[in-house]
Order: sequence, then structure tokens, then C-alpha cells
Amino acid sequence: MMKSKLTTLCYIERDNQYLMLHRVSKKNDVNKDKWIGVGGHFEENESPEDCLLREVKEETGLTLTSYRFRGIVTFCFEGYPSEYMCLYTADGFEGELAECDEGTLEWVDKNKIESLNLWKGDLIFFDLIEKDAPFFSLKLCYDKDYCLYYAALDGKKLELV
Repeated sequence: MMKSKLTTLCYIERDNQYLMLHRVSKKNDVNKDKWIGVGGHFEENESPEDCLLREVKEETGLTLTSYRFRGIVTFCFEGYPSEYMCLYTADGFEGELAECDEGTLEWVDKNKIESLNLWKGDLIFFDLIEKDAPFFSLKLCYDKDYCLYYAALDGKKLELV
């Protein structure tokens, strides 16, 4: 079955930290060695929230009790179909953190996030989340060497630093 081009990603917050996933387990992983949030591909008939809750439970063992849809991120990678990601933050959950088969889960201080091996575009949406930006549409385009060459927020081109 072909994976959907619709995905969710969630940054779970606790005590000024985010739960981050260090992707070290999967072979041929575009996210290999990167630090990302938790989430994944939609399954048949799932809403963004259905996908979010299922993926968070599968990857962390946690059940979200409070979450917020922050924006939609369009990823363009040279040589791959576009991906549309529903970005969430969550500040309420129940359960115990479980082992993740996609990598290592770790609570990371928010002020240390930028020192991790992140996708360059992720820094843009972390900034939007931290500024409590209203619901946004972010487009991020990467070349075949995974370098960010274009970004637009709500249809307006951003200057890349």
C-alpha cells in the first residue's frame, strides 16, 4: 500500500521541554539522525486528529488529552512527491512513555532545541510556535542534497538566513 502524502507531526510539551524523537532506527530514512517530533502518515478514513492520536500512542505510549492544530506545512523535496503535514503541539497527556521503534525519545529543554540536528525549516516553525503565531501555512522546499532553498509563510516568501 502506498503511504499517504498527508502526515501529522506533534511536539509534546512539559516543563519547558519538548518530547523529541532522535531518528536512529530505520534504514533508508530521510530523517536519519535528525531530531523531530512524533507523528506519521494518515491511514484510510482518518482525520488529522485521528492520525495524531494514533501515531502519538503508537510511538510514545502516551494518550494526548490537550492538543492544538498549529498549521499546515507543505514539504517539497527534489525528486519526491510533495508532503502535507498537519503540525500540532500538545500540553496534556496521560500514560507512561514507552520505547519507540523509530528511534530514541528524549525530553529536550526548549532553549537547547536549536543545537540539535534539525531540518533547517523546522527552526522556522519552532519560531512560529514559540511566538504563538495564529494558524499558518508554511511551505518548505529542499533540494536533492536536503538543503532548504525556499520558504514561504502564508504565501509570502521568507528570507532565508
